[in-house]
Amino acid sequence: MTPTAVTHFSHNRPTDTEFRDEGLRDFFQYRDLGIAAATNGRVIAQLVRAKNAPEHGTGWHIHKAEFHIVLMLKGWARFMYEDRETLVTAGDCVHQAPGIRHFLFDYSEDMEYLEVVGPADFETVDVEGPCAVPAPTPWPEKAA
Repeated sequence: MTPTAVTHFSHNRPTDTEFRDEGLRDFFQYRDLGIAAATNGRVIAQLVRAKNAPEHGTGWHIHKAEFHIVLMLKGWARFMYEDRETLVTAGDCVHQAPGIRHFLFDYSEDMEYLEVVGPADFETVDVEGPCAVPAPTPWPEKAA
């Protein structure tokens, strides 16, 4: 077995951490699952959920990461991966290959996904997109 960096046991219950507005996107909320601390920054695992309706999406970007998966837990999201539109629904798992250009442009009100990325302090870089992006689906108006 190859020696690895020191890691620690971690057990995070739903009441241990809250969803917070601090994160990469201001239209999402993030819940840290304690994995970045347990792995000394080798990996982050967080829950991401919709906070506001999609208006402009994430824009075209890449992540400087060695590993990145999204496991959709609730709802759905529509991404562009390079020039391919991809609908990701509850139960789907997507591996975002290192450096793939993508754009999350639409999602449901109940969207929630698990994101696992290594390293934990991955960088996000805005890039030029290869194609046009469809418009998002408006959320239903809420009764006053």
